[in-house]
Amino acid sequence: MDPQIEKILKLPNRQKVALLALLLIVEGAALFYALHQPRLKEYKALQTQLEDLQKQIQENTRIANNLPRYKAEYEQLKKDLDNALTELPNQKEIPSLLTSISSSGRGAGLDFLLFRPKVEVPRDFYAEVPVDIAVSGTFYNVADFFVAVANLPRIVNINNVTFSDIKSSGDRTTLKVNCLATTFRFLDKKEIKDEKKPM
Repeated sequence: MDPQIEKILKLPNRQKVALLALLLIVEGAALFYALHQPRLKEYKALQTQLEDLQKQIQENTRIANNLPRYKAEYEQLKKDLDNALTELPNQKEIPSLLTSISSSGRGAGLDFLLFRPKVEVPRDFYAEVPVDIAVSGTFYNVADFFVAVANLPRIVNINNVTFSDIKSSGDRTTLKVNCLATTFRFLDKKEIKDEKKPM
């Protein structure tokens, strides 16, 4: 027999029990680290994944429960966009808009001295279309013109207003008004792409 085993067999019973307990502890620890701990890590990972999926289910359920409200909001946004599109003309509607502006001035009793469209100024998704305007008439004619432009279905800003050549003849006072009328139009996708290309 092996001398080491004989040595162990000759030990008192207490030491044999202690040695056996030590061997069982070492074997248990080895089994725990070799078999149980990887399974425990996998269990925790699956538990975390399950919690994430449950949160996702709750979020999707909340969205599904609010779907009618989201659809109503979407429809309202579509209507708002359609309204915005009517206020911002596209390229082919600009000439008729400019004609409307000049017709408003003539309808208000003004004489047009200058009506000169300037170069468009492209922005993110729209372009500014400035027009230099010079008119002559009474102050009330000018005020009626500005009101008529404000009531157009399109957005038109009037700025840089200057008054000059104020003349009185009898009970009528006429003046010359220079201003910049700026309207806006949507850029189509091709124009936006062309604008973003490096020069």
